[in-house]
Amino acid sequence: MAEQEPTRARTHLSDLVRDRRAELRLSLRGLEAKCIDPDTGESGLVKYSWIDRLEKRQPVIPPQLPELRALAAGLQMPLSVLQDAAGAQFFGIDSLRDQSGEVRAMVAHAEGLSQEDQAKVAAIVEAYARKSRSPDGA
Repeated sequence: MAEQEPTRARTHLSDLVRDRRAELRLSLRGLEAKCIDPDTGESGLVKYSWIDRLEKRQPVIPPQLPELRALAAGLQMPLSVLQDAAGAQFFGIDSLRDQSGEVRAMVAHAEGLSQEDQAKVAAIVEAYARKSRSPDGA
């Protein structure tokens, strides 16, 4: 029986938050203060202790949409970038985008697909995007 390769922990969001916070030269509490949901104006959704555990790759409760919006605001990044990283880290879902970057497909375990298969999925997304943008939808 062949030995299975150990599953590597996915740390997409952890790494993104740690690196971006360092770029912005923000402390944990400084980032916490900047994390305000732009849709509701609510603060306090993202706690410094959660950020600390996330960056250290310790177990955390996966963020919901309001927390991701607040975190995106605090990190001055597009929400979609954080959604992609959170999907990859917590749910094993990767995003493949069409050439314009406007339409994306969420694909479970896309990193396990060959480059050729990833290109095929991207082509399907591209075709769907073209169809949905056409006036007659055909």
